[in-house]
Amino acid sequence: MYAIIAAGGRQYRVSQGDVIYIDKVNQEADSKISFDVLMIGGEGDVKVGDPILKGAKVEGKVLAQVKGEKITVFMYRSKKDSKRKIGHRQPYTKVEITSIKA
Repeated sequence: MYAIIAAGGRQYRVSQGDVIYIDKVNQEADSKISFDVLMIGGEGDVKVGDPILKGAKVEGKVLAQVKGEKITVFMYRSKKDSKRKIGHRQPYTKVEITSIKA
């Protein structure tokens, strides 16, 4: 069984036991988190919400607050002697999916 959930403006396809990285949520490690379900599928049976499926929940456990890989942003304006180099690491929350309730 799998589910499509929405978290942080993005949609994720998850199954029980999956580990996903979502945009940072201010929760401590080992706390529980629940998501609204957009769609549930598996075994040829598909249920679609409008936009959220009533009575369905996906529960997870926050494993850690982590950062993504570093990216380098370089801005340059020709003939102006102007350049700027900065780096960025996006913060994420690492979540393990514990259960899908249909």
